[in-house]
Amino acid sequence: MSDGLPEGFFAQIGYLLQNYGTNYLKGAGITIVIAVICTAIGCVIGLGCGIVQTIPVEKRDGMGKKVLLGAARAVLRVYVEVFRGTPMILQAVLIFYGAAFLFGWNLDMWTAALVIVSVNTGAYMAESVRGGILSIPVGQTEGAKAIGLTHVQTMTSIILPQALRNIMPQIGNNLIINIKDTSVLFIIGVAELFSIHKGVVGATYAYFPSAVIEMAIYLVMTLVCSAILRWVEKRMDGESSYALVKQTGGLNAPPYVEHGKPRTGNLDL
Repeated sequence: MSDGLPEGFFAQIGYLLQNYGTNYLKGAGITIVIAVICTAIGCVIGLGCGIVQTIPVEKRDGMGKKVLLGAARAVLRVYVEVFRGTPMILQAVLIFYGAAFLFGWNLDMWTAALVIVSVNTGAYMAESVRGGILSIPVGQTEGAKAIGLTHVQTMTSIILPQALRNIMPQIGNNLIINIKDTSVLFIIGVAELFSIHKGVVGATYAYFPSAVIEMAIYLVMTLVCSAILRWVEKRMDGESSYALVKQTGGLNAPPYVEHGKPRTGNLDL
């Protein structure tokens, strides 16, 4: 046991908070910043991958489009399967050390950390976006084509807004996962929360009390982020009340709007 570390569990908790509390908070700050930034970048990567994977191929399309799209989908499939099928800690080792060994790219640990977590998140989000797009009834796409919208207009104006709402829980889930999985970045020297815990344990040998403090901090971060994400989802759902419009005095008359309660009877149009 380290000199100066008191006896008793709660006494040791107090000692660690008093002497290393600032370090824990700095580690938590780095963890949450990396998680939020990389989740946002991963969503953009996943959005691009999901859109490419759902681009329709029709018989009248040229051979060039079919070959190019097929090759792109094959590359994306390999990317998704590799990064979803291997541990992030090994991905961190391969990207950070492999970039220097194979290509001579000496990435600093912060750049490597952002790349590692973002690319990993993008692989998971690619499948979420693809599923979100496919969850929209095909009749909406057919209706958009019927009124003359292009595929790009259909996606940006009709499909993606609904798909993004559908996958909001998965985006939140990935954020929570990233908050916890940044702990693997200690392998490349990033001073995130788990790395701080290792440093405190090395200095005090108070492994269990430090682990309890670390777990509590992770729990607070995930609970706060979950609450914020639920609020965002609720805001995206819009108001739960409705407005019933009754038009009187002809089509040019201003509408009569009643909020919050149903009206019975026929509407005068």
